[in-house]
Amino acid sequence: MQNKKKRVFHIVSHFDVGGAERVAVNIAKSQTSDFEYHVVELIRAHSAFTKVFIKELEDAGIKYHLGFVPELHFHYLFERLAAVTFPLWFIFLFLKYRPDVIHSHTEMPDLAVYSFFKIFPTLLLHCKVVRTIHNTQLWTGLKKTGMKVEKFFIRNNSNIAISVAVRDNYAAEYHRTAPIIYNGVAHSPQKPFDGIVEGKKNILFAGRLEPQKGIDVLVEIISRLSGDGRFFFHVVGDGSMHAFVQSKLGGLPNVSLRGPIHGLPAYLSSFDYLLMPSVFEGLSIMSLEASMEGLPVIANSCPGLRDTLPDDWPLKVNGNSIDAYMHIFNEIVAKEDKDKLGRMAHDFAAAKFGVRQMQTSYEKAYCSK
Repeated sequence: MQNKKKRVFHIVSHFDVGGAERVAVNIAKSQTSDFEYHVVELIRAHSAFTKVFIKELEDAGIKYHLGFVPELHFHYLFERLAAVTFPLWFIFLFLKYRPDVIHSHTEMPDLAVYSFFKIFPTLLLHCKVVRTIHNTQLWTGLKKTGMKVEKFFIRNNSNIAISVAVRDNYAAEYHRTAPIIYNGVAHSPQKPFDGIVEGKKNILFAGRLEPQKGIDVLVEIISRLSGDGRFFFHVVGDGSMHAFVQSKLGGLPNVSLRGPIHGLPAYLSSFDYLLMPSVFEGLSIMSLEASMEGLPVIANSCPGLRDTLPDDWPLKVNGNSIDAYMHIFNEIVAKEDKDKLGRMAHDFAAAKFGVRQMQTSYEKAYCSK
């Protein structure tokens, strides 16, 4: 008699560009025959990348389920509404498919899963809950609600951290230590990026235009180097600070501003360096993807970002120091062999952050008692 496949439901915020969504899809692409994967979105995404995201799921044979609450960009009330109404429609999916594992990613899906089992507690007898902690800072502005959610995940032994920084910050806040499964990334077949400026060092920033990503520091770095003909900056992303970035950088001669690019990892080898002045990260997928493609990362040495790079990495900056960034651009970026740095980054990422290692580690967690 053939063994029944273990059915795993990943709950993500939306079918769109995002590090947590990428982790969920990378796990769900596992070829282990004992598992059947589904991906469920909390909020109905409608960006330019949603169709591409869904096609990726379809091509990989991953079942998917659309959210009911429409997405309104940067309006967190809609996210909370989606989380608390999630049980009203997810119960039908649950009863239809009877998942063996529910795996949530980031705070609003975490709140949704907590809300679901608060209303239907007996279903926990038939389902294991796994929760990946993706960030070093949780529940900003929702600490009281967050404490209730955390007690639920701790009680059910659900937590998995994605880095040492995430584990340590969680332990300091909630007095529990979670096991670590590092985010895994795979090599992406490369193709040329059409915006590369020949004869320049092409520097990429790609991410949400939000305070967490160090956007004020990004603007200061580029502004200081605006008259330096050696560098051209590609700023790729969108967010609540878009107008600020546009006002400060829009007219500069060595800057290109673009919205998010789905499938960006396929273009990474076209650039010379990736710039990441983040204030904090969980474990940066963007940094790992860059390293996997041999693209050196200029990074603030913050929790969750420094973990993605070798200890002796020469392009790390302490405290987002502008002077330190200027030194890197003038003394390393302008003079050093970027291919040597790229090989160093690739070897480190490939050894520690392979996608198959991540998949098998999670599948062991799904099967544990």
